[in-house]
Amino acid sequence: MLNKKFDPAMAINSVAEISAERGINPNINDSATFCFPYGQTMTDTFHGETEGYFLYSRHWNPSNLSLCKALAAMEGTEAAWVTGSGMGAITSALLQCVQKGDHIVASMTVYGGTFAFLNNYVKKFGIEVTFVDTTNLEQVKAAIKPNTKVVYTETMSNPLLRISNIGELRKLSDTVGARLIVDNTFTPMIFSPYVLGAHVVVYSMTKFVNGKNDCVAGAICADGEFINSLIDVNDGTAMLLGPVLDSYRSTSILKNLYTLHIRMQQHSRNALYLAKRFNDIGIKANYPGLPEHRDHQLMNQQMNAGFGYGGMIAIDLETAEKANKFMEKMQEKGVGYLAVSLGYFRTLFSCSGKSTSSELPDEIQKEMGMSEGLVRYSVGLDNDMEATFKVIEASLRELKYI
Repeated sequence: MLNKKFDPAMAINSVAEISAERGINPNINDSATFCFPYGQTMTDTFHGETEGYFLYSRHWNPSNLSLCKALAAMEGTEAAWVTGSGMGAITSALLQCVQKGDHIVASMTVYGGTFAFLNNYVKKFGIEVTFVDTTNLEQVKAAIKPNTKVVYTETMSNPLLRISNIGELRKLSDTVGARLIVDNTFTPMIFSPYVLGAHVVVYSMTKFVNGKNDCVAGAICADGEFINSLIDVNDGTAMLLGPVLDSYRSTSILKNLYTLHIRMQQHSRNALYLAKRFNDIGIKANYPGLPEHRDHQLMNQQMNAGFGYGGMIAIDLETAEKANKFMEKMQEKGVGYLAVSLGYFRTLFSCSGKSTSSELPDEIQKEMGMSEGLVRYSVGLDNDMEATFKVIEASLRELKYI
C-alpha cells in the first residue's frame, strides 16, 4: 500500500521566503564572514547560543540555510546541512558517527565511491566495515556486533536497483544503538527514509535533486541534534573538514527543488514505458516498477504516492564490449549521452562495472550479481518516449542484438 501520510512536494511548498526587498526568490548571500553589533553576540553565536546571526560561511550562511529549510521539509526532518558534493555528505555523516574501534555494517551494492571510502579509507582510523546484502535481513542481523555504530544502505541500490526495507533495518540498528544512514540519491520524494525510520538521510544533490548536471552538491538531513553535532566548532566533522556548499549553488538548487516532484513523475513515466518496451522485444529490463521485479511489493509498501518508481533502469548485455557498442550507437543517434551520473533532463547511460562501480573488486561485483555488460540508464524527460524507444530499438537491430 502506498504511503499517503507524507507528501514531500507539499512539505517543500510550505516553505516560503520573501527577501527583505520583497523579491520572491531568496537573495544570494556571498559573504564569507558576518559582523555583529556587540562582542558578546559574537561570543554567543560562536557557542551556538543565539539565533538570527551568522558567524562564518563554513558554519552557516543565509543562502545555505534557506536550502536546508526546504530539504528538511522535504525529508520530514528537523534540520539539514548542505555540502560541496555527495561524497562530502556521505563521508561527513559517517565519520561523525564513528571513532577508532567502531564497526560499520554496509551494503555491498553501494555507489563505488562510497564503497572505496568504507573499504579502503576508514581503515587508517581503525574502523572495521562488514559488507553484506542489506536486502537480506538475516545477513544484516548476523553482521551486527556490539560495537556496530552505523548500518549504511541505499534506498534503491546502485546499480542493481534493489530496495531496502528501511523499517526492518531500523529495528536491527536499534538492537545495538547504531544509526541507520540511508542514501536516497536515486529516489528523492519517491521514498522518505527518515519518515520510514532512518536516523540520517544523505544525498548527492548533483543528481535528481538539482536535475541539471551543472553543479556538484550534497545534503545531510537528520534531527537537530545530529546536524548541530556535525557543525560543532570543536568536534563537528562537517565544520572541521570544511565541505561547505557555495552560496550561489545553494540558491540555484533551491529553485530547482520546487520542480522536483514534476521531474520525478516524468522520469518515472518514461522509465516505466522504456522498461516495458525493452521486455516486449526480449531485452530483460531490471526496473522496480515492473510487477516481476523481486522488490516490487516492498517498494509499493514504502513509497510515497504519486511520484512513480524512479528514473533508473538496468539492462544486461552480457559483455562490456557489447554494452559499449550499444551505448556508442545510441549516443550517435541522439538518444542521450554516454556519461556517468544520473538525474539529468537528457538520458544518460553507462556501463556500471567499468565506471561508477569500478571501485568494487571483481569478486564483489560477481557476488552482488552485476554483469560486466550491465548498462545503467538514467532516463530523461523526453516528451515522446515512444519516438525515443524506436531509436533505441533501431540501434539494437543494427548491432544484431535482437
